[in-house]
Amino acid sequence: MEFKITLTTEEIVRGLKHYRRIAKQDVLRAPETPNPEAFRRHAEARREVYAKLAEVAEAEGPEAVVQYALELYKSLPFVTGTPEDQYPEIKGQENALENFFLMIGLDPKTRREARKARKPLQ
Repeated sequence: MEFKITLTTEEIVRGLKHYRRIAKQDVLRAPETPNPEAFRRHAEARREVYAKLAEVAEAEGPEAVVQYALELYKSLPFVTGTPEDQYPEIKGQENALENFFLMIGLDPKTRREARKARKPLQ
């Protein structure tokens, strides 16, 4: 899969740190939500993905982190359409990766192809 990345490693890491802070705030405000446990697990899953992406970006650079993110995204089971409080970890990971793709300006066609490669939850 081909893609063009215009952001530097530093810009990617800075963006991911920003997303991690937002997820941390969501973890802290989880008790105030209608479903605190699912909300917390969703936010924690996002934080973990952002941390791992930052780690890969710092170690291997922009192209490698995008490739890693696409492979991780393709490996996630497709759970869209399930009840809101089901599979919060998977949905959190999916949300984090989609935010990352938007942040780096990944081509919508590439995102669609990766989404189509995902298998439904068995």
